[in-house]
Amino acid sequence: MPRKGANVTLSSYDEIFTTEETRTESQQEQVQMIPLSELHPFEGHPVRVVDDEEMQKTVESVKQYGVLTPAIARPDPDGGYEIISGHRRLRASELAGLDKLPVIVREMDDDSAIIYMVDSNLQREHILPSERAFAYRMKLEAMKHQAGRPSKDAKDNYSQVGNNSGKTSSEEMAEELGTSKNQIFRYIRLTELIPEIRDMVDEKKIAFNPAVELSYLKPEEQRDFLEAMDYAQAVPSLSQAQRLKKLSKEGECRLDAMCDVMNEVKKDDMTTITIPHDVLRKYFPKSYTPQQMQDVIMKLLDQWQKKRNREQTR
Repeated sequence: MPRKGANVTLSSYDEIFTTEETRTESQQEQVQMIPLSELHPFEGHPVRVVDDEEMQKTVESVKQYGVLTPAIARPDPDGGYEIISGHRRLRASELAGLDKLPVIVREMDDDSAIIYMVDSNLQREHILPSERAFAYRMKLEAMKHQAGRPSKDAKDNYSQVGNNSGKTSSEEMAEELGTSKNQIFRYIRLTELIPEIRDMVDEKKIAFNPAVELSYLKPEEQRDFLEAMDYAQAVPSLSQAQRLKKLSKEGECRLDAMCDVMNEVKKDDMTTITIPHDVLRKYFPKSYTPQQMQDVIMKLLDQWQKKRNREQTR
């Protein structure tokens, strides 16, 4: 009810025929120009904001056209606003020299904010394996919490029932993302890797499947593994990583044992011969393509084999 003595004016159709709740919600969804100094990143945001070539393109676009899509933020009890979606736009605005960012402010609890933040980032074209891993973990934890279940460690399989239909949180999440719950679990395993190995996965120095197996090694074993990999000057195959996982489970994953595993000749190494491009190039015209080079090599080998066969029959 209005306060006693307050002047009440109804000057529009909307004010007469909409509820206070609807008007408040409508007002919250309005785009506000908020100073950059009042905006800060989402705590634990899993996707890095990098000043790369793509960021520079975004900066040039912001300078020319401004920020066309508002960011989403929520009020921070400690002051200012926490960005939920729009971290790259915030950074681009800073680099472009702007002092304000168009923002839609929404009241969201922690779980809803995490799920919205993760979903908006998973739509990006380029996302690193480690970023996807932490994003999956954050979303699954939030979904479990929303369903009223206690959070468990990332090593667990998140198989608790999630709703009245009997679906688990991981099953719900898998349907939303169009993947399998097992693949979600496998990505989450990457969060158990020490940062040095996670970086190697992101840099494609270690393949995804071996990395999942390595995640079962204890942190101190993973650090020893880096030494073993350096000693052998080799990256692990899937079978090697699986053997290291087994050694860890048996309590036998010592540095010397890991060196022995990593120093083995891989099956692929025994069946593949690699000749550096610069070694081959000096024998061919510059205009030759790799396929033409291969054709010539195979033709010469055929001739050499026929010559050997003739010599052996004499």
